Amino acid sequence: MTQAFTQLLLKWNNSSNHRPMPWKGEKDPYKIWLSEIILQQTRVEQGWAYYEKFVATYPTVHDLANAKDEKVLKLWEGLGYYNRCKNLILTARYISKKLNGVFPNNYESLLSLKGVGPYTASAIASFAYNLPYAVVDGNVFRVFARFYGIHIPTDTKEGFHLFNKIADENLSKKQAGVYNQALMDFGATVCKPSTPNCASCVMKKTCVAFLNNQVNQLPIKVKSIERKKRHFDFFCFYSKGKWLVQKRLEGDIWGGLYQFYLNENKSVPPVNLGYLHEVLVNQLGISSKEISIPLKQLKQNYEPVSPSYNQALTHQLLQARFILVKFDTIPAVFSKALWVNQKQLNQLPFPKIINQFLGQDFINWCKT
Repeated sequence: MTQAFTQLLLKWNNSSNHRPMPWKGEKDPYKIWLSEIILQQTRVEQGWAYYEKFVATYPTVHDLANAKDEKVLKLWEGLGYYNRCKNLILTARYISKKLNGVFPNNYESLLSLKGVGPYTASAIASFAYNLPYAVVDGNVFRVFARFYGIHIPTDTKEGFHLFNKIADENLSKKQAGVYNQALMDFGATVCKPSTPNCASCVMKKTCVAFLNNQVNQLPIKVKSIERKKRHFDFFCFYSKGKWLVQKRLEGDIWGGLYQFYLNENKSVPPVNLGYLHEVLVNQLGISSKEISIPLKQLKQNYEPVSPSYNQALTHQLLQARFILVKFDTIPAVFSKALWVNQKQLNQLPFPKIINQFLGQDFINWCKT
């Protein structure tokens, strides 16, 4: 079965695999590494444009290493999982300065790089140097679970070891790079998670799941993700053409990116006099006289509040609102804070949920 799978896969690759991608067949380890980091937890369709922008802006690892953090983060904006970008910067500087711009040419050294795990190390080793290391990810789990009819959950210790063993046994040692790329392409275009193309699949005569009508039941997972709900109120403090922004601390989501002043709640409170008094007066010590619309005049709910914006992360569900508060002069509590104009605002890297809000509507909203 092992030999049959490998032969069928390579046959399919030679005759039917026409999946175009800019990094396909690439031998430059820098570009392979760049594409692999971008594609971690990102669909090819989305990562494609980012890869081309990064290659155009930073053609070599030295160019990336010499770039300012905020410039790189701004280019990454929208991809999410920003630790990938931070590790990208750190590794680029390490390779540029410590290794004279030369990428390691063995698996163990690649694995030691910041942000490079077994999958990425195997990809670089096989694609750049044709070393015999198998890539193992969700696509590979799915293909092998169906082809061999494996009912052991992929997200267990037993399943992890079994699928890695099968991956190593099936790997074409002489064509490791070609084989790994073919396997990923096959999982993405034929043996898809839903509505796989079984009728035209070269594996159907030997695929256990197909022969037993179990394709849509495999692979098996036992764990489910529990997502924590978080409610963010971003206060857009505005004074004389400038907005207050803050750089987020490390240790939480979006570390190193920018945001408006944040008040996080366990639920979604109405934005009324009581809530504004709690945040502006009790929390920040701002006098109501400093606000363009005095709080004492507020009869009902405060109006300059945006609709809710939602974003789903792997382990978190985020809900955000944006609340506009104008000041005639900058309050003393914010005298040393960062205030930026429109041009500067456009240059800063923000999380996706804030970028969803920014734009012409935001500018017009601030003028109300």
